Amino acid sequence: MSIEKLNTWVDVPEGSDFTIYNLPFGIYSVAKGERRAGIAIGEQIIDLSYLQENGMLDGLDLSDGIFQREVLNDFISCGKQTWTNLRMRLHELLEESNETLKDHADKAFVDQADAKMHMPVQVGDYTDFYSSEEHATNVGIMFRGKDNALMPNWKHIPVGYHGRASSIIVSGEPFHRPQGQILPKDAEKPVFGPTKLLDIELEMAFITGAASKLGQTIPTEQAEDFIFGMVLFNDWSARDIQKWEYVPLGPFLGKSFASSISPWIVTLDALEYFKVDGPKQNPEVLPYLKFEGKKSYDINLEVFLKPQNGEEEKISTSNHKFLYWNIAQQLAHQTVNGCNINAGDMYGSGTISGKEPDSYGSLLELTWAGNNPIKLKDGSERKFLLDHDTIVIRGHCEKDEIRIGFGEVKTEILPAKI
Repeated sequence: MSIEKLNTWVDVPEGSDFTIYNLPFGIYSVAKGERRAGIAIGEQIIDLSYLQENGMLDGLDLSDGIFQREVLNDFISCGKQTWTNLRMRLHELLEESNETLKDHADKAFVDQADAKMHMPVQVGDYTDFYSSEEHATNVGIMFRGKDNALMPNWKHIPVGYHGRASSIIVSGEPFHRPQGQILPKDAEKPVFGPTKLLDIELEMAFITGAASKLGQTIPTEQAEDFIFGMVLFNDWSARDIQKWEYVPLGPFLGKSFASSISPWIVTLDALEYFKVDGPKQNPEVLPYLKFEGKKSYDINLEVFLKPQNGEEEKISTSNHKFLYWNIAQQLAHQTVNGCNINAGDMYGSGTISGKEPDSYGSLLELTWAGNNPIKLKDGSERKFLLDHDTIVIRGHCEKDEIRIGFGEVKTEILPAKI
């Protein structure tokens, strides 16, 4: 597909994630002011409520004050046509020859450096999938051996579980090292204490906008009409707590203590130009999981680790296109039993790993269960994460000199509350 070339009067630095082709949505505040909805472009934020109050969004059928809410749920529940219409209006207002918004720039724009970002949506429900074949295989080899790496159902269904929505936090918000029951090696009884095997999970998440009714199924060809956009997602894991608790019902306290997201939601409209074919699926999937066209996204992902008094160092480079199960299949599977969805629901991809060791999306894989520690520039090593380590995940798409990005999700680990 081709894309219309756009030029804007806004100063956008070279290499910016937030070009006119992107226009992601977020919730911000300035000083102690109220939270409101904004659009990122360059190093600035466009105040959507100002645009609405001054007639620049007339005709888009938006309710009064919809951009002065503390979350985006009401807006994204308006549906895909409204999202697309607003995006087209913003392109008009930001186009190089349009003076309408330019004349109001001193009041309609806020410097990102002066703003505090907040959770963009109120997450009602959260599903975490397990959709990277490489990740599932690596973990399977470690725990079950090479001959039984993938469970028998893995290539037939997008495996997932219902996670904890209340502990999803926005970039910049730290969390305390979790505590729980751990079964030490060769021990017969568990002990209680802080996790010693705190890990990252490099993921992305999509957020649904339009809701569905109980009993309604969403086929793959309609899934994108229900998905507002995507964020970077770090689904932290306490591997030792998880290992002891996960039989027979799966992840619980080892996963529910924190999951971090980037503050800007990049819409599927913005990502459309970066669609690619995903991995070939074999065996053939059941009819409700079949799809036509390109459903994967070429999103470059990077993970950085910063020790307390050290430099930020890249430890992994991966890509969203590595996922075996795409987002249309994930949503189709989520709803095939009649499960209803709501605006603001979040769906994690599962850890995204590639085929090469430096593309693995967790320390569990990068260090191969601690057997191959990562050596840092300050001379220290990491098998798993230490207190006051900071993890940063960044992601962007780039094609034909057109770039859009997600910014970053950055989180520091604080000591356990003993």
